[in-house]
Amino acid sequence: MQHPTTQLDLTAFPQALDTICVEGGTFMMGKDDELSHSPHSVKLTDFHICKYPVTQALWEAVMPADKPNPSFFRGPRRPVEQVNWHEVQEFIKILNKKTGHTYRLPTEAEWEYAARGGKLSQGFTYAGSDKLKEVAWFGQNSHGETKPVGLKRPNELGIYDMSGNVWEWCEDRWSGDYYQQCADLGTVENPPGPDTGSYRVLRGGCWLRAPQGCGSACRNYRVPEYRDDDFGFRLVLSPR
Repeated sequence: MQHPTTQLDLTAFPQALDTICVEGGTFMMGKDDELSHSPHSVKLTDFHICKYPVTQALWEAVMPADKPNPSFFRGPRRPVEQVNWHEVQEFIKILNKKTGHTYRLPTEAEWEYAARGGKLSQGFTYAGSDKLKEVAWFGQNSHGETKPVGLKRPNELGIYDMSGNVWEWCEDRWSGDYYQQCADLGTVENPPGPDTGSYRVLRGGCWLRAPQGCGSACRNYRVPEYRDDDFGFRLVLSPR
């Protein structure tokens, strides 16, 4: 699914805003280990998520000259990195103004459901496989850098790089007990995350992580001002 980008020069990577329609459904979110959170039932409505993390080509096409590409590992098809959560929100605001669409960050629940393959899920540990090297750039194969997006195999939904390459910011605040509260309530519909908190959630692992950090249920968090060369993001397209 492509969307008009007439005010953007995306010749370096024209698929930058392609999205996949993720049919909603109910799934068990989380995993019972120290890198995840309490397993609990979540129900999501349909949403559209981008096939790729936001690339440096897209960042440069959207942002003004005084907000240059901040990435350490340079390349138009590589994911943009060294962006904090607030800068991501600024990017989204400008992108929406230029395209007339409403893009946003995924919620943590949407991110995990998409990574797991939605209704097409085959129950893999990582996004698209139990063999991480098939679907991800991580500490054992990245040669110490990010890689252009879309080079590895996609997951069941046709989404790329949800495991490894760069951590991806989510919309949610982080809480250590929010999902235990959800589990206590039974099936929760479209959970937005906690109302308060000093941290924001990241998902997916990155180019320098060990395999256990790249699972579809693995969580990370940082203050929204934090930036690093393994932090990027992916977009969701909301209905008009």
